[in-house]
Amino acid sequence: MSDDQAIDTGTGELLCRRDGAVAVLTLNRPEARNALSDTLTPALRRMIKALGEDPMVGALLITGAGGAFCAGGDVKGMGGGRKAERSLEDAVAQLQERQRTLTGVLVGLRIPTVAALPGPAAGAGLALALACDIRFAAQSAFVSTGYARVGLSGDYGMSWLLTRLVGTARARELMFTAERVDAAACERLGLVNRVVADDALEAEALAFAHRLASGPRQALAYMKDNLDYALTHDFLSSLDREAELMVRAARTDDHKEAVRAFVEKRPPNFRRTGGD
Repeated sequence: MSDDQAIDTGTGELLCRRDGAVAVLTLNRPEARNALSDTLTPALRRMIKALGEDPMVGALLITGAGGAFCAGGDVKGMGGGRKAERSLEDAVAQLQERQRTLTGVLVGLRIPTVAALPGPAAGAGLALALACDIRFAAQSAFVSTGYARVGLSGDYGMSWLLTRLVGTARARELMFTAERVDAAACERLGLVNRVVADDALEAEALAFAHRLASGPRQALAYMKDNLDYALTHDFLSSLDREAELMVRAARTDDHKEAVRAFVEKRPPNFRRTGGD
């Protein structure tokens, strides 16, 4: 059986394949710049959760078809209809649940996650990219918070994610103005990790995801634990947390294999599932 296999998402609006230990999710509404929809978004929620729980998946790569990443919410569907008929409390509860099961789950995955931006990422689409650990952008890509342009305040963790990436002053500027930020400026600000040529984006992002997927999985999961913990705790608490996970990591088979490989001057061959 080929190591590259398609995975059914239940809809053509979201494509999924597993390339070795890397799962690739492709938002596939190019005619709408991959804007979120009532079909695409539930599928995205399901697949992010399922892939995060799959022991054969060592890294997740999210990208978009047709020269865009994700334009966020479908603006044409905003501004009334059934949403206006619900009580405020019901509407808030529904959005809270939708957020927790999308970017909330994505941030919570303990495998490395990579977003590859072939073009624009705006609004909730930008939040989706920022919820990943690493971001690659094509030279022609750009981002925008977008919310101010449609009279909205932001969702899917935008304020939390943006503030921690670029700082409070820049985050406020980007939110208030909804300005378009090109790929080079994104790299300077820390919104993306790497900018690559348009025709090299897919190959370079996938190669990077493979590099992460072939690493020591339990150690990488512990790294994510440490980095997340450090956002909300003081230095001494973080030191204590690091000590616990360092000792746990030292007892894994992956650590033993890494030491053997170092002594034998060869690349390590980590088990697919890591483990204690």
